[in-house]
Amino acid sequence: MEIREDDLSGEAIRALLRVHFAGMLANSPPGHHHFLDVDGLKAPGVTFWSIWDGERLAGCGAMKQLDATHGEVKSMRTDAAFLGRGVGAAMLEHIVGVARARGYVRLSLETGTGEAFAAAHRLYARRGFVPCGPFADYRATDFNRFYTLSLS
Repeated sequence: MEIREDDLSGEAIRALLRVHFAGMLANSPPGHHHFLDVDGLKAPGVTFWSIWDGERLAGCGAMKQLDATHGEVKSMRTDAAFLGRGVGAAMLEHIVGVARARGYVRLSLETGTGEAFAAAHRLYARRGFVPCGPFADYRATDFNRFYTLSLS
């Protein structure tokens, strides 16, 4: 599999992001959606990657710079045809590596709750992320969880 920085212009990535957005909307109550739309993923301070198996898009992920030493994992999604094949783990490992290379000392994320997010929770825990309180502009609710990974 190959991970590429992506400009979000291809139809395959746009289609996967539509699935991602729909999943976030379907599995979180109104007002509790914190995903970045396409414009948000193109914003300064956000780097977006896609992961490919040959010519087939397998997944995506992004990192948002919160400050000079703190990044946030965003928009992790694996295409349904690639679930259980290590795509999410490979993307997360890539993001952690880029965060380290940039000199970040902390990498955090916000995610949802419930069965739709259970696999993500397991992935983050396996990679060493631990529960934490809200960061950046987030507020804790019954519908979100926060994780962080110390990189120092």
